[in-house]
Amino acid sequence: MKNPLGIKDIARMLQISVSTVSRAFRDTHDVNPETRKKVLALAKKLNFKPNKNASALASGSTKNIGVIIPFITNYYFSMVISGIQEEAYERDYNVILYVTNDNVAREKTLLENLSTSSLDGLLISISSDSSTNEHFEQLMARGMPIVFFDRVPRNIHASKVVQDDFAGAMQATEYLIQQGYRRIAHIAGPENLQFTQQRLSGYLKALEQHDIPVDKQLIVFSGFSQGQGSTDTQQLLALPDPPDAIFAANDRKAVGAILTIKQRGLRVGRDIGVIGFTNDPIAVVVEPNLSTIEEPAMEIGRKSCALLIRHIKNLDFEVQDIILPGKLIQRDSTKRPRG
Repeated sequence: MKNPLGIKDIARMLQISVSTVSRAFRDTHDVNPETRKKVLALAKKLNFKPNKNASALASGSTKNIGVIIPFITNYYFSMVISGIQEEAYERDYNVILYVTNDNVAREKTLLENLSTSSLDGLLISISSDSSTNEHFEQLMARGMPIVFFDRVPRNIHASKVVQDDFAGAMQATEYLIQQGYRRIAHIAGPENLQFTQQRLSGYLKALEQHDIPVDKQLIVFSGFSQGQGSTDTQQLLALPDPPDAIFAANDRKAVGAILTIKQRGLRVGRDIGVIGFTNDPIAVVVEPNLSTIEEPAMEIGRKSCALLIRHIKNLDFEVQDIILPGKLIQRDSTKRPRG
């Protein structure tokens, strides 16, 4: 199905800016009468009818930003939202929250039914099973500014703000190696997610740099829950040659790993080291405390919101990729006695 014509198409055909086209439809004082005549003539020829959405986008009059996230109870996303809200408040914007429950069908339905005329732009973190960009591209074709954060789609020309998953995963794996672990497993997220692949790549690079052979049996893909971390660990412990350390894609999975290791009568750290990714508050509640890579969640929220507002105020603002570093937090789950 072809995307409907939008103000971007008219702007491209007439070789003028999107904002000029939108102002021409609203007959603002700063548009040349000849330019407005050309815009209206082309719109009539193409049977394009401007809507409230185009007007709102150009004027920034709604002062509303939509935020689409997979979860609301997740600590990481709650921190990102806090960062978004702080930035939005300082810029005099309101935040409207939408939750997909990590389901692509709900994500698509939500976007299809979204009242875009009441929003200036969207911040989106995609669902785990999101494998197509069509529902995003249709909105962008209609002139909706979009910035993706954390979980971002592949092969789409849009601004993105993410943590450095590759470097963080490499740092986590290298830290395990420095602690004396050698048979290191990785319990990963859903295989099709970009950041899952980035963390996997960082893990593999660290093994390669330390001449540790890759054993594909030690790489398990699943979801992000504590239960899935437990199931993944049970699978690893059932191997003829089980791992002596586990790098988990997030802290919830790492906690599942710790509980399963303890249930088997093994000692976390001494027998099997565990490191996570996020620095969720649960990391200091579980015993032993969890080593992890701290993600800059608040900063991701703030920078995502600031970047979106730049796109809202200038629809021709160039696409940007912002990558923020994480930080290694050393705790007891990776302490291995020497000698």
